Amino acid sequence: MASHTLGSRPVELGYRMPAEWERHEATWLAWPHKLESWPGKFEPVPLVYAEIVAELAAVEKVRICVSGPEMEAEAREVLARRSALSTSVEFFHIPTNDAWIRDTGPIFVRRDADLADGRGPVAVIDWLFNSWGGKYPPFDQDDVVPQRVAEQLRLPLWEPGIVLEGGSIDVNGLGTVLTTESCLLNPNRNPQLNRQQIEEKLHEFLGLRHVIWLGDGIAGDDTDGHVDDITRFVGPSRVVSAIEEDKSDENYEPLQKNLACLHRMTDQDGRPLEVATVPMPRPVEFEGQRLPASYANFYIANKIVLLPVFSCDQDKQAIAVMERLFPERRVVPIDCTDLVLGLGAVHCASQQQPAI
Repeated sequence: MASHTLGSRPVELGYRMPAEWERHEATWLAWPHKLESWPGKFEPVPLVYAEIVAELAAVEKVRICVSGPEMEAEAREVLARRSALSTSVEFFHIPTNDAWIRDTGPIFVRRDADLADGRGPVAVIDWLFNSWGGKYPPFDQDDVVPQRVAEQLRLPLWEPGIVLEGGSIDVNGLGTVLTTESCLLNPNRNPQLNRQQIEEKLHEFLGLRHVIWLGDGIAGDDTDGHVDDITRFVGPSRVVSAIEEDKSDENYEPLQKNLACLHRMTDQDGRPLEVATVPMPRPVEFEGQRLPASYANFYIANKIVLLPVFSCDQDKQAIAVMERLFPERRVVPIDCTDLVLGLGAVHCASQQQPAI
């Protein structure tokens, strides 16, 4: 069902990438199985996923990628121990190399009108995935996850033909996207494309017409600076940005530069952004390695917000900030102290499918 014909780019057919807070049909996860991603600490990770599934299944469908019947049985056993199995939990036999479906899974687009062109109101965009610049081969199974999702859901699919990860962008649903120069302009992604050409791809396939370019990401982030660890949209013209209050910390300067940039920026209609801040947690390390722990890696689901926390004093402040930003949603802390050893947290582990 892939479309490549001239004049039929998704934006020309009315498709756009919705904001994360718009209503979901489901959240996609990929069941964790790669021991090397959590060296010596894999055992607690499926339990963290079970907690995530339990919270999500109460408010929307949860669709979980597993390699086959054996992994499905293993996942069901873990979920049953957490009382997380219900009719809202569905399994799809889609093998993955790793669990970070935000970056490997489909990015869904939606249009309000179901036109008589046979494509339907929801479609899949299948960007190329090269394991964050070729860092962790093999990644052949991860690269085709969007195709397999589209096939099993019988959704139309477009292939832009360039590398892009879901965690590298964040949108307000009205045409504005947050991203970073350190990631999208990195030569290990699309060395053949310049800034303007990348912006054109974002417009053609996601309906994005206004790009806010931030600078560097946080320490310990192996993605070259994903924006979902630093700054996120929480409303049409409102963002929340992580800040480090300790001037001696290596995150202080890059996060201050991004904050200053945001105060100069506008949305797609020229309105200044409203900028809120959330603190960084205390540094989380494993065997001397700085891990990319950040409260900005939250996930907005129907009626709830899953917030990564890290067993430190800043957790309470981060929860209070998120409760103010999302007064109509319940903020659910998820302890990601173990999960972040895999260099990701709640947002990295999830991908939203918009409701029709």
